[in-house]
Amino acid sequence: MTDNKQAIKVAILDLYNGTANKAIGGFEKILEQYRLLKNVELAWEVFDVRKSNQLPDTSFDIYISSGGPGNPYSEAEEWDKNYFKLVDELFEHNASPEKPKKHVLFVCHSFQLMCRQYKLGEVSLRNISSFGVVKVDFVHGGNEDVMFKGLSDPFYAVDSRSWQVINPDIDAFKKMGASLLAIERDRGDDLPRGLMAIRFSDYFIATQFHPEVAPDIMQIRLLMDDNKRDVIAEYGEGGYRLMLDEVYDEGKLMHAYNTIIPNFLNEAINHARGI
Repeated sequence: MTDNKQAIKVAILDLYNGTANKAIGGFEKILEQYRLLKNVELAWEVFDVRKSNQLPDTSFDIYISSGGPGNPYSEAEEWDKNYFKLVDELFEHNASPEKPKKHVLFVCHSFQLMCRQYKLGEVSLRNISSFGVVKVDFVHGGNEDVMFKGLSDPFYAVDSRSWQVINPDIDAFKKMGASLLAIERDRGDDLPRGLMAIRFSDYFIATQFHPEVAPDIMQIRLLMDDNKRDVIAEYGEGGYRLMLDEVYDEGKLMHAYNTIIPNFLNEAINHARGI
């Protein structure tokens, strides 16, 4: 954590339940790179939500809620109840005249929790886990959303999930005022396409992919024997080699990594400063 009384305060909600991961460090690395590049004071704190039932209060300016393993049907668990108590409080703050507003980014497992909670689609276990660098298609003008400005259509992202959100409930989206921004690539065989990005409100946005995974980390993961085997089984040897090339392609994964979360931070920090 960095510490400065004048800093923009960021809460990182760790939903990995104590399992080893690179994601939390990935978020911290992006925050540090942003701090240096933009010469802005940022202070962040990590909260162990699932394992230790640690949650922040509503005094932070920005919230980033991570991915994580396991079943998103965790309503009976105490941390889940406290998690959505916080979400409700942030929604209420943003609906009030009080300023500045609180911006929240929900990633993967957090995306699934939100879709489960607000019944925006079918949350189910995939037949085969999805892992690798994948194409994501924008829908409904999603590429015009401030967080995705500058990306191509389709764009490339890191996917790593055993669960999925499919079959959007249009009525539930309308009731919430949410917008579907992106969906999973067409896999053929009439397979449902996963929801990949949703804007819940002006200040809450979510991705089912992982924008925090740096290209060098993804390359290491792709070279691991078990991941290599799984990718080749699904995409073939040629698909695996293409995926390795896409990791460092300036217009593909690298571009998404350098664009999505920095765009989110630009918007959130501008609001926090009253711009």
